[in-house]
Amino acid sequence: MSVINWFEDKRKFGGLIGAFLEEAARGPLSGEGERDNRLNASSNKGLWARCDNCGNMLYVKFSKQNKSVCEECGYHLSMNSTERIELSVDRNTWISLDEDMIAKDALGFLDEDSYRTRITTSQGKTGLTDAVQTGIGYISGTLVALGVMDFHFMGGSMGSVVGEKITRLTEYATQKSSPLILICASGGARMQEGTLSSMQMAKISSALQIHQIQRKLLYISILTYPTTGGVTASSGMLGDIIIAEPEAYTAFAGKRVIEQTLRQKIPDGFQAAESLFDNGLLDLIVPRNLSKGVLSEISGPFLSAPCKEIS
Repeated sequence: MSVINWFEDKRKFGGLIGAFLEEAARGPLSGEGERDNRLNASSNKGLWARCDNCGNMLYVKFSKQNKSVCEECGYHLSMNSTERIELSVDRNTWISLDEDMIAKDALGFLDEDSYRTRITTSQGKTGLTDAVQTGIGYISGTLVALGVMDFHFMGGSMGSVVGEKITRLTEYATQKSSPLILICASGGARMQEGTLSSMQMAKISSALQIHQIQRKLLYISILTYPTTGGVTASSGMLGDIIIAEPEAYTAFAGKRVIEQTLRQKIPDGFQAAESLFDNGLLDLIVPRNLSKGVLSEISGPFLSAPCKEIS
């Protein structure tokens, strides 16, 4: 038992080596279930991930239980939009909006692959129709309109569908007098749609102006790794309250582009959340495990009435 206890202690303190022992020891390797229980190369695929910051090997199952935060160094790993929705919204309260909206290849764009092929490939990999999920749900009993961008879908790039879905979500929140929350993760505007993509910045900003200025309703922007380009230049930095995850990379132009344009060396960490916070561009830096509680505390007092029914 002492060996097993050693492995268990090692897992709890961030090594996660005990996870493999647990999988290997699960159930007897005999009888009809022998083939299913035996670990082999194919069954191990996807069980482990490596922390991008410290290089620690993470067992995916326990990493997800820890909200995809490295137990060794506290680094916030990438999450897809569905995982973020599950983390943020009360269970069984999420209702998607405009989930059947699909991008059109209006320009007939073609580089190494056609735009249509890239869309189809991303849809197959992520199970999403485009790079954002929008909907309504409760956060600790408060009804909110929530949009979550997904970097796994073409780098979270903002095309006409992303812009339209965020605009419609904003208009829905305005109509229902609900707080609006947008979780950003994007490489910026989608080049395959050209000017159509850039137009989304103005469209979203116009809807937010009505929501925030004319109706005086709350909009919270949450910046995750990475938030760049046209998303930073529009919805990302227009929040009444702007929150970022620790070490979230936030920029309009990347470090290399800035250095080549200005011919000046910029310091490491210049575009990390902590640097932006020190220079007054962010209101809060909130670890992932505290985000739901913080959102609840912020958005709750802005409602003029108790929780409304979802309709």
